[in-house]
Amino acid sequence: MTKQKPYMVRVNLHLSYVLLLIYFLFWVLINTTKADDIGVYWGQNSDEGTLANTCESRKYSYVNIAFLTTFGNGETPVLNLEGHCNPSSKGCTGLSLDIKSCQKQGIKVMLSIGGVSSTSQLTSSKDAKNVSDYLWNNFLGGKSSSRPLGDAVLDGIEFNPGDNGYSIYWMDIARYLKSNSTQNVSIGAAPQCPLVSAENSTFSSGYFDYLSVQFYNNPPCNFVSSSTSGFINAWHQWSNLKVKKIFLGLPASSDEAASGYIPANLLNSQVLPIIRNSSNYGGIMLWDRYSDVKSRYSDSIKFDTGGQASTPAEMNKTHTEGKAPIPVESIKPHAGNGKRHLVIRIVIGVGAAITICLICYLSCVCWRKYKAEVDTRNRQRKLIHDIGGAAMLSRMNYIAKKFKREANAGDEIEIFSFESMVA
Repeated sequence: MTKQKPYMVRVNLHLSYVLLLIYFLFWVLINTTKADDIGVYWGQNSDEGTLANTCESRKYSYVNIAFLTTFGNGETPVLNLEGHCNPSSKGCTGLSLDIKSCQKQGIKVMLSIGGVSSTSQLTSSKDAKNVSDYLWNNFLGGKSSSRPLGDAVLDGIEFNPGDNGYSIYWMDIARYLKSNSTQNVSIGAAPQCPLVSAENSTFSSGYFDYLSVQFYNNPPCNFVSSSTSGFINAWHQWSNLKVKKIFLGLPASSDEAASGYIPANLLNSQVLPIIRNSSNYGGIMLWDRYSDVKSRYSDSIKFDTGGQASTPAEMNKTHTEGKAPIPVESIKPHAGNGKRHLVIRIVIGVGAAITICLICYLSCVCWRKYKAEVDTRNRQRKLIHDIGGAAMLSRMNYIAKKFKREANAGDEIEIFSFESMVA
């Protein structure tokens, strides 16, 4: 068995330290990114401001364009954006620039299909295939001459059938859209709470990237500070599904829900500490942008549970609860997600710098050790050569002297013999 050289043992030890450091940095990164994403619905009120305004506020990670209200069953698809623009006359193609601007900021822009007023239903797998083809060609990575939102490619589709429920055909649409290899389409859903057992297989199919569960207007699931068991049990049922992210769906204002509105102080102190413990917790999904503009609810959501204010509303004391609505144009970008992204960049940068330095250091150590070993071997070879050469020279001198002595002795014998013969 070959014995490992001491310096190799030290190098392997250094490499182990580097691997441990890299593992630690990735652990920190993962736990840093597991934070509150905020999503919002946009498109149902002309007073909520433009899509560009919504993204420039830096409050949201997801923006759902709401709604494609009519689809399936052979009906002509209808996009309803409530006063923002008229898709039937191609008046919404200008949103393409806004969508691209949002995406450049790292915000996912989704299309929500369905809605409370929608009566559309899927009738068969063929019907689901036709709807998926329409969505792909008109809003995603496909091609069509009549794309309602212009040439921008949305990040995905959210299913929001309201009280119609999720039949197996919704899973068919998700499967068809996911099968397109040219785009990684995000699929979301906005189911009502509580969870219907018949929909377990649909949501656990692996096709859904997130669920935005509506925990309002559903009394069995509504959060009540005096009795939280119903809310907690419902949340655990949803979070146990095999879905990447679960969002808590809430109204951004008490005006938007008959029940289930959670004041921001209770959300921060009682709700978030509970749901953040779920491994697939994604964040908060708000209905809707207009209500959030009026209430500034998203400004009040704390991005940590350590008690330190992390929202501009708390840091600048500018929360305006009970006051007149603030125009969208006056809302300034806040730290929110940007602060978290800055921390992520710092962690990545520091980790990369340390890793590079350690790699360079280990490379130098290995090179020095290798060079030292080569030099040692060369010295050994030279020493052996020198010793061997001296021994060989000494041996040759010895042989030469011996031969000379023998030659001299032979001459003396020959002389002696000749003189004896003469005598």
